[in-house]
Amino acid sequence: MKSTIHPKYFDCKVHCGCGNNFVTRATVKELRIEICSVCHPFYSGKQKFVDAAGRIDSFKRRYGDKASVKTQA
Repeated sequence: MKSTIHPKYFDCKVHCGCGNNFVTRATVKELRIEICSVCHPFYSGKQKFVDAAGRIDSFKRRYGDKASVKTQA
């Protein structure tokens, strides 16, 4: 492994927009991010559930079986 071609590796201080700070390793010394695992809706449990079944029923009511009917040429 060549020692001159690899970037320097530092302890990186990560600052999130929510105020959370943590340390990791990266090629930069400081990193500012907008969202982290503390404030992300998936990890914090504050995510919205999209009612896919209701949307499918709405589509079927609106268009019926028009999509399955084939026209003869």
